[in-house]
Amino acid sequence: MSHGVQPPASTSPSAFTVLIPARLASTRLPNKPLADIAGLPMVVRVAQRAQQSKAERVVVAADDELILQACQQHGVHALLTDKDHASGSDRLAQACAQLGLQGDDIVVNVQGDEPLMDPALIDEVAALLSAHTEASMGTAAHAIASQADYLNPNVVKVVLDARNMAHYFSRAPIPWSRDQSDLAWWHEEQMAPAVRSTSAGFAPLRHVGIYSYRAGFLRQFPQLPPAPTEAVEALEQLRALWHGHRIAVHIAATAPGPGVDTPEDLEKVRAILALQGQAR
Repeated sequence: MSHGVQPPASTSPSAFTVLIPARLASTRLPNKPLADIAGLPMVVRVAQRAQQSKAERVVVAADDELILQACQQHGVHALLTDKDHASGSDRLAQACAQLGLQGDDIVVNVQGDEPLMDPALIDEVAALLSAHTEASMGTAAHAIASQADYLNPNVVKVVLDARNMAHYFSRAPIPWSRDQSDLAWWHEEQMAPAVRSTSAGFAPLRHVGIYSYRAGFLRQFPQLPPAPTEAVEALEQLRALWHGHRIAVHIAATAPGPGVDTPEDLEKVRAILALQGQAR
């Protein structure tokens, strides 16, 4: 099932830097960046995946000396940032300043709990800002298959315009079918005839938490006043839309590998890598 908006032809990204924010404290999984995954700390696994992209450099923005030491032991470039940042964006803004990134320099934010991140997806999200000069940010999404995911508030949805620019992100099921609220309305066999003529191939989209930024915008972002929509939805990217910035979206053909938020997620990722023969 596709979204119905044709993905633009892939554009080779300009030079870009991957920044990986890593915070030691975690409510559900203590010392998460250092969790062992097939013989390596998780943050090192994430950095190694990012190094397989076309990034000019990959840098971990750490909040603790223990993370810094783990990265250094495995040849990963890392910076020490303040412990008291309110969000990952604040940490990234500080890292941009430390690295001298500014203006139209492109930065891709890969979360430090995504050890299965596809390097090709990193490249696609970086390329968005070259293809969409009007955009301050880029991100990714993929078609939702199940009604359970569509209705799940932990699955963030995004609605796009015809140029694959984000209209809105929400935890609510959007777009909402007025006449088929009890069905997976985008499945062809369940699509109402009146909708099929204009929406064949259209599906709701799940947002994937990877972002590209222009460094100048990223350094200014923490100073933008929080948006009411951001507070209601608990989605930081809505601050950018509220203040009139555009977010370009790459539509991925498939869902990315699972991230790690809980001990159960950690075991799942360990099992996947063991099957792939990546245990050391």
